[in-house]
This record gives sequence, C-alpha cells and structure tokens, in this order.
Amino acid sequence: MQGVLTGFAVIAFVIAVGYLLGRRGSLGDDARTVLTGLAFGVATPALLFTTLAGADLSVILSERLMVTAAATAAAASVFVTVGLLRGWGTGKITIGALCSSYVNAGNLGIPIAVYVLGDASLVAPVLLFQQIVVTPLALTVLDLHRNAERIALWRRLTTPLRNPMAIGSLSGAAVAASGWTVPPPALEPLTLIGNMSVPAVLLAFGISLRGSGLPARGENKPAIALSAALKTTAQPLVAWGLGAGVFHLHGAALLDVVVTAALPAAQNLYTYAAHYRVAEQLARESILLSTAFSVPALIAIAALLG
Repeated sequence: MQGVLTGFAVIAFVIAVGYLLGRRGSLGDDARTVLTGLAFGVATPALLFTTLAGADLSVILSERLMVTAAATAAAASVFVTVGLLRGWGTGKITIGALCSSYVNAGNLGIPIAVYVLGDASLVAPVLLFQQIVVTPLALTVLDLHRNAERIALWRRLTTPLRNPMAIGSLSGAAVAASGWTVPPPALEPLTLIGNMSVPAVLLAFGISLRGSGLPARGENKPAIALSAALKTTAQPLVAWGLGAGVFHLHGAALLDVVVTAALPAAQNLYTYAAHYRVAEQLARESILLSTAFSVPALIAIAALLG
C-alpha cells in the first residue's frame, strides 16, 4: 500500500505545481505547447533510447508479458469496436484505445513495483512492449491520419522512421539487440535530456487542467467514461482471468500481471493528443479519472492477491 500511495503522491504533487503555474501564468501563454513539444520531440525520445539501449530484450518473451499484451489488446479492441460503431473517427479512436490500455509503467509503475511487488524489474516487460510495439504503431496511425490526403505511398511506409518517439524506441531496441554498449560520453547527455521527460509531461498535464470543469462532461462523455472503465476495471479483470485460468499463474506472478494491468493510463498519452491536436479532452480527462480510480483498485488487488 505504501508504494501505491507514494507513487500517486509524487505524480499528484508535480501535476499540482503545473496547475498552479498555469493559473498564475508564470511560464507564459504558450507554456503547455512548449512543454509538450519538448517532451514529444526531444526529452521522451532520449528517455526511450537510453532505457531500451541497455535493456534485456529477452524479457518480452515471458508468460507474464503475454498476459499483459493480451489484456492490453482486449481493452483497446473494445474501445476501437465501440468507436467504429459510433463513428468517432480515427484520431479519437486511437487516443481512446491508448487511454483504455496503455499503462503508466514508468514514473508510477516503478515505485509501485518496488513497494508492492518487491522488484522494479518486473515492469520492464511492459515498458519494452509499449515502447517497441504499441507506441510506434499508435503514432504511425496518428501520423497517417493527420496527413491522409497528401502523403505519398512511400512516405506512408516510412512514417515510423520519421517520428521522434518511434525513432527513440526503435533505435534503442536496435542497440540492445546488437549487444553494443553506448560509450558513456555519448550516453550521459542523452540521459540528462531524457530526465526532463517525466517532469515536462506532468507539468504540461497540470497546466492543461487550468479552467477545465469536472471530468466526463460534454460530447466526449461516453468515450471518456468507456476508456476509464476499460482501463481501471476491464483490463485488470482480463489479466486476472488469463493469468489464473489460461497461463496458470499464481502467487507473486499473478499479482504482478494484475497490478500492472490496473495501473492508470500514462500521462504521456496527453502529450500525444496535444501534439497531434486530436482528442485532447478525452486524453486529459480519461487519464485523470483512471488515475483517481486506480488508487482503490490497486489497494484492493494488493490486499486480495498479496
């Protein structure tokens, strides 16, 4: 329980600082745009590269990750299906599917893994899966959607090679796969830049809350409610069912996959929405709701399975 509360307290504090900065106008009118651009185009790609360059890619083949990947796909698929039936559009469906399934495995998952699961490395598989597979795929869809009418075929095929986030992920994975060690003089500046990513994302998110009303209101209410429900309820239930019933996990292994699935939507999803100027309210309010609802969910899971 200490890990759950500690992780959420850190995130809430930084978001609150961003909100206060936004209310006071301390960073100017373009602060959110600048922080979003910094996170999306520079800091987060550097963080992804440094994280993946030294990672053990063999962990993505574990049974635990298979459960996580299946639960992720299930939650995202439900949102995509509903979105297609209701005609929500490609951009909104993509952001909503991410908010329904993409867990905050970094700045929240790591402290929770340490205090609840007893091992920070347990979040490594989902971090790799999201950074190598989910992020490049989703951002490619958003890139193609934004330029659907004017982009040539060859540019469509090479879209992931021009997106900063995908470049950071895929190049880091390539370094890890090659077995090459990046020299410290080259790695340390990238690490320093990457360390700006999480604070920039959280501050931008806090600034975006200025002037916003209660969440899940207006025309996006059904999509916000659906994504938050899928993230905090459906995804951990699917992970529990698959882990216990299909993969026969129990004890610490089952607790690991269910806790991972119950983590709230990652704050950097708002960065994606803001960068592409699509479904920003959906991303902001779905993240806010899933973060609030995941606190009692994680406490209950830790009590039942711990």
